[in-house]
Amino acid sequence: MIIHLNGESHEVADGTTVASLIEELGMRPELLAVERNRDIVPKAAYGEEKLRDGDVVEIVTFVGGG
Repeated sequence: MIIHLNGESHEVADGTTVASLIEELGMRPELLAVERNRDIVPKAAYGEEKLRDGDVVEIVTFVGGG
C-alpha cells in the first residue's frame, strides 16, 4: 500500500505500524514526533497504530543545539 510520508509517496506492507515504519527508516523513536492524517500519534501508540493506504504521515526529528 502507498502512504504519503513527509510529502512523498512511500510503499509499505499491509499491517505496517508507526513503530515498524520508524524501524524500517532506521530512525530513533525517542527523537521523533509523528503526525498521521493531521493527528499527533502518542509515542505509547506507535506499536498499535496501523497505517492504511493513503495515510498522510509526517515525521519530525528533534535536533539539539544552540
